[in-house]
Amino acid sequence: MASKKVTVTIPEDLLEEIRVESGERGLSAYVAEALRFKRDRDRMLELVDWLQEEHGPVSDDDRNAVLAELDELDAEHERRRGHKPGEAA
Repeated sequence: MASKKVTVTIPEDLLEEIRVESGERGLSAYVAEALRFKRDRDRMLELVDWLQEEHGPVSDDDRNAVLAELDELDAEHERRRGHKPGEAA
């Protein structure tokens, strides 16, 4: 796949975190992966909008259940990385 060099501006603190996270993959690979993820998420949100137009909005109970599950996943992620939930990395 062809690549093209671009210039972007990233806050210094975020850049330092990304450099540590990217490791051997390198910054370019990390950023490309993040952009793909964001693009896919935007497409998924568009699909959610279409489905809600067709089938109605998600109920508060369903939304709360999903948010609770995401909180549990975040807590597990932090636990595995050795941080307390909500603590700065």
